[in-house]
Amino acid sequence: MKPMTVDHAEFWLHDVLLGALKNEHRITKTVIEAIPADKGDYRPDPYAKSANELAWHIAMAEIRFLETVLNGAFDASPRPQPESIKTSADIAAFYVEGFEKNLAKLAQLHGEALIKIVDFRGLFQLPAVSFAQISILHSAHHRGQLSTYLRPMGSKVPAIYGESYDSAQARKAAQG
Repeated sequence: MKPMTVDHAEFWLHDVLLGALKNEHRITKTVIEAIPADKGDYRPDPYAKSANELAWHIAMAEIRFLETVLNGAFDASPRPQPESIKTSADIAAFYVEGFEKNLAKLAQLHGEALIKIVDFRGLFQLPAVSFAQISILHSAHHRGQLSTYLRPMGSKVPAIYGESYDSAQARKAAQG
């Protein structure tokens, strides 16, 4: 495989990934916000993460992957959920703030920083810009997992890629 060029990396980030990041963030935020405030401890299995633990993982990992692009290095240090963040609304607010801060910085990023090779825990090495796509894939994977928790918690599944059953029912009810 040929090494990525700066021109290719800039195109990929600015013309493809930034728009995709915004769209996926919007969707992920609605899934996190759909966790009922009093049901964040729900887990479908004793070995599964709770809804709030999974939402925190999604939010923190996405922020970490975007920071990887910005910093040219993957920081694997633990980032536990602060005690001040207790509900899904708190997690969503943290997620929005971190995303918006990082997206603004990514929009200004150009040049060699995008193609700097970053090691991911000794498992693989990729150009820094690749971690923006990894953040999308990681969030989509766990967002799907989290969306399966919603109905058993008594919530509605929001539209993700097109209408969900619940969003279609809400639309039909609104139309009368």
